[in-house]
Amino acid sequence: MDRRIEEATATAVARPGLHRRLYDWVLSWAETRWGAAALFLLAFTESSFFPIPPDPLLMALALGKRVRSFFYAFVCSTGSVLGAVLGYLIGAFLWDSVRDFCFTYLFSRADFAKVAELYDRYDFWIVFAAAFTPIPFKVFTVTGGVFGINFPVFLIASAVGRSARFFLVAGLLFKFGPPIRSFIDRYFNLLSIVFVVLLIAGFVLFKFVL
Repeated sequence: MDRRIEEATATAVARPGLHRRLYDWVLSWAETRWGAAALFLLAFTESSFFPIPPDPLLMALALGKRVRSFFYAFVCSTGSVLGAVLGYLIGAFLWDSVRDFCFTYLFSRADFAKVAELYDRYDFWIVFAAAFTPIPFKVFTVTGGVFGINFPVFLIASAVGRSARFFLVAGLLFKFGPPIRSFIDRYFNLLSIVFVVLLIAGFVLFKFVL
C-alpha cells in the first residue's frame, strides 16, 4: 500500500522525505485516544486535497481494537463522503481560484481532461470506481463539481463506493486479524479493480441479454 500512496501523491510532494514524514505522522494517531477523530479528518481531507489516503490508519486502528473494526469503517466512510461533498463544492464554486493549485499539487491537466471524457460516458460508474479502487478519489470529487455532474448521483456513488471499500477492509481485519494485513497491502488494489470491472461487466451483460 505504501507504493500506491507514493504513486498517487508524487506530484503533491516536493521532497521525498516530506511524504514519509506525513505518512508516519498519520499512523502515529493510531496510538492515541484521538485515533477515531484523526481517521475522520484524514478521510475527510483526503477526498478533496490531502495526499495520504485513510486506509493505513484505518487498518492500524482496526488491528488495535478488532471489535471496533466496523465502527472505524463507519467513521472513515462518513468522513470520506463528506469530504467528497467538499471536493464537489470546491470544483463547483471555487474552481477559478484553486485551478492552479490543483494542477500543481493534486492532478495534471491530462488527468483532468481524461476525467472529463469519463464523466461524459459513465457518470455513476466512474465515481463508484474512483471511490472503491486506488484511483485518487480527489481528482473525481473536484472535477465532478467542475463539470456539474448530477449531485444526487455523485453522492450515492461516493457513499456506496467508499463504504464498500472501507467496510471490506474492516471486515477482513475483523475476521482474520494481523495475518490478512500483508494480503491487503499486496493484493487489495488489484482485487478492487477486478471487482469493479466484473461488476460493471455484469450489469452490461444483464442490460443487453435481458
